[in-house]
Amino acid sequence: MRGVGTVLALVVLATVVATFARRWRIPAPSLLVVAGLAVALLPGTPRIEISPEIIGLVVLPPLLYASAEDMPWRELRAVWQPVGILAIGLVLASAAAVGAVAALVTPLSWQMAFVLGAVLASTDPVAVTALGRRLALPPRVQVLVQAESLFNDATSLVLVRVAAGIAVASAAADWGAAGGGFLVLAGGGTVIGAAVAGVVALIRRRTEDPVLETVIALVTPYAAYLLAEVSHTSGVTSCVVAGVVLGGRGEKLTNARVRLQLHAVYGTVVFLLESVVFSLIGLALPAQVRALGDGDRAWPLYALAVAATLIAVRMLWLAPLSAVVQRKGGLARVNWRVPMVLTWAGTRGVMPLAAALSVPEVMKDGTPLAGRPLVLVLTTSVVVVTLVVQGFTLASVVRRSGMALEPAHTAREEAEARSRLAHAGLVRLEELAELEVVPEVVLDRLRRGLTARLDDARDRLAGHNGSDGAATESADRVYRQLRRDLIAVETAELQHLYDGHAISDTTRRRLQRGLDLEEARLADV
Repeated sequence: MRGVGTVLALVVLATVVATFARRWRIPAPSLLVVAGLAVALLPGTPRIEISPEIIGLVVLPPLLYASAEDMPWRELRAVWQPVGILAIGLVLASAAAVGAVAALVTPLSWQMAFVLGAVLASTDPVAVTALGRRLALPPRVQVLVQAESLFNDATSLVLVRVAAGIAVASAAADWGAAGGGFLVLAGGGTVIGAAVAGVVALIRRRTEDPVLETVIALVTPYAAYLLAEVSHTSGVTSCVVAGVVLGGRGEKLTNARVRLQLHAVYGTVVFLLESVVFSLIGLALPAQVRALGDGDRAWPLYALAVAATLIAVRMLWLAPLSAVVQRKGGLARVNWRVPMVLTWAGTRGVMPLAAALSVPEVMKDGTPLAGRPLVLVLTTSVVVVTLVVQGFTLASVVRRSGMALEPAHTAREEAEARSRLAHAGLVRLEELAELEVVPEVVLDRLRRGLTARLDDARDRLAGHNGSDGAATESADRVYRQLRRDLIAVETAELQHLYDGHAISDTTRRRLQRGLDLEEARLADV
């Protein structure tokens, strides 16, 4: 019962903090970590220990899958070369630099310093996606950061296994075996993830039940992850590949009703898991610090040195790569603010913590693995530093870089798209009118609706170009408010009809869903 109570308390804490984060426009992961740390420091707070099984088997699969499913194919194809360079080269460079710094400034042996470097070498897809969700970055920049964080985990996990094997057995590194291990982990995970995506796609094409579709969508990341882990390949890679493949084909697999339900369910699941896991990071740090020996009390300085090393290596790696990419793209003048944004967006999070927890506690001879508590504390503290420092300042860095998309640009793009859609609908409607296969009264009703949408889109475009933009926006806002008021009246009348036994519950639910969908569309405009 104590465990259940702790979980419920975490859910309540995380939900409250995340709600305030959204209201204050503060990155939720950053505020959640701070809140968890503050609660852990209160007298009487029970000791919190994070289980690697909970992180690896329960939390990671759906979060990784949700991040991968949002990955657009078009932008991903455009940035696959720099992503490959970062996913392998930058991970190796970061691991080597952190290992060297840790061996010099901390009490860790060179073996455990190498373990720390491997654990912290990769950026975290969960943290990167959560932090970047509200940033108006150009699509390719956002995809580059997100794709790097998704695909660099295989390299980092291979390094962690090699480093942990060296530390546990006190043996020399076998880099040939490490290369083979990377191919097995990444290649096997890719094959299994693609196979799972293919099977799920076949099933979902033949399913139209929203409940069953929701269950399949929730089970898919766990199936991809567990099948890969059982096969001794990378569950992370398998989950990411399955999400990317299915995300790119989502429109062909389901109808609008199912997509609405899946979006709502997955949004709730991701919100709860992200909230709880980032709170746990802050809650676990004080207990980890208490487990340190007397010789490790300078851990805050060690953590700052490691975090600074990660940022410096990332900047030194990204600056020349960004210059080459921009030159190939035809830019006469290189924008040096791009590598700064990419550097600051490379936060650590759940994945490094899961990797650190997977390091064995004892050596092959049964003795405790020296340095493991310090590695765990430094990993968690570096995660906290990156989430708090980079998380709270990332939006400011993006704004000052001049890379953020202006609201007017996004609004104009949306208005132009609305105009094109309405025009395409009118063209098709005229084709149907010439065939005389649809009653004129139906055609007239559809034509009025499409014409109204086309006029609205044109008004929006004119408003962004002329001085009547404020008036158009004001009129549109008044329309939405009045329509919401009318929907409230219709909802009350619908409930009155149901209470008076004039309609069945089935009819009430169907009509209420239509009103809810319309109100949701008004809120999204």
